[in-house]
Amino acid sequence: GPGLARAAPQLQELLLSGNRLRALPGGLLPPEGPPAPFPLLSRLDAADNEVAELGVDIAALPALKSLDVANNQLRELPAALADCPRLKEANFRGNQLRDKRLEKMVNGCQTKAILEYLRAGGRGKGKAESGREDVRKKKREKQQKRDNGDGEQDEVEEASKLLVKVLHISENPAPLVVKVSPGVKDVRAFIVCCVLKGVNLKPGNALKRFLTMQTKLHEDICEKRTVATIATHDLQLVKAPLTYDVQPPDELRITPLGRKEIKAKDLLRQLQMEAEEQRKQKKRQNVSGLHKYLQLLDGKDSYPCLVDAEGAVISFPPITNSEKTKIRKETRDLFLEVSSDTSLQICKDVMDTLILKIAELNRSALESKEGSGSDMESDALCGPGNLNLPLVVEQVRVVDMDGNLKVLYPSKTDLATVSSLLTVIR
Repeated sequence: GPGLARAAPQLQELLLSGNRLRALPGGLLPPEGPPAPFPLLSRLDAADNEVAELGVDIAALPALKSLDVANNQLRELPAALADCPRLKEANFRGNQLRDKRLEKMVNGCQTKAILEYLRAGGRGKGKAESGREDVRKKKREKQQKRDNGDGEQDEVEEASKLLVKVLHISENPAPLVVKVSPGVKDVRAFIVCCVLKGVNLKPGNALKRFLTMQTKLHEDICEKRTVATIATHDLQLVKAPLTYDVQPPDELRITPLGRKEIKAKDLLRQLQMEAEEQRKQKKRQNVSGLHKYLQLLDGKDSYPCLVDAEGAVISFPPITNSEKTKIRKETRDLFLEVSSDTSLQICKDVMDTLILKIAELNRSALESKEGSGSDMESDALCGPGNLNLPLVVEQVRVVDMDGNLKVLYPSKTDLATVSSLLTVIR
């Protein structure tokens, strides 16, 4: 405690592992903040104890470079860890963290990525977790309104909500299935898919708004594609069954959006050259478009890809889709995929949000009179009587190569994060 701090102000390493400690020594992390009692402490090893909480004042250790609190009883990690100016190595494995995404990260990610996640969300509450908290808060507010006799207003709000109908596998005569090869486990392990029918991209700039929406989701909830990547396809151009696989860079061939067929290795080299040219022309380090995501494949011996029944690669996450299944103004039905190397739940949360955003755009397109012209079909679709026609979400099964179910989306619990804005008919 304080006595140790006074006796050893020059202490550089503190090794406390395997002592059944329930808390770090008093005075090590002072509530008053700086000046720190251990200004030179660079290594703190407190693994294999019973520590249940790390105080936020851990940021008061200005020289801390290595922190090991593996195999304790931590449930949360303080966001203040991200403020440790010199922290380079941290081991949080073996703790039952509430945030399952964070728990996966501490088992497989570098310290820098973990600290960035904590800085963004605090205690491991990332954007998806915050979204779920917002949903719970709105539910509580809604219940309070009902208790206060404001039910009529709620009914009006309910009627104005967007509609989505889920078509279950059992009701679908030809459900789409995605098989997953074992090789994706070490490259990009998680994928969630579904079919969305009834979109309207014809009016005005509806298609442009759709593509802009997807870009914004990649920047926001997908955190610049570092936690997840979205791919959208014209269902009529998708040749099922599909296989989520990995291929070596010099064997994977794709026809990227707006480009000719090319090997993945050559595509990345081409994009790298374009990025360098961008930097020279703009005289700055930041680049735009696909060039921003090249580093996400650094060090990979194989690349993830979604392959159709004809052997063509229709998706190469996190880089690009294929021209073969490109969405057009005439597209009515979509095949949606979200992949991630972080967690399955992230895929589901992103897919929930994607469906909500498409439903919002669809209503906007139907309400708009742009582009209806003399097209009778467009006139019918954009008529006021069709504004509440629900989009149809068809469940898609993701299975292993033996046909064993890995994930079904949407399940009964999916789309909960957007339920305050979306009415789901199951």
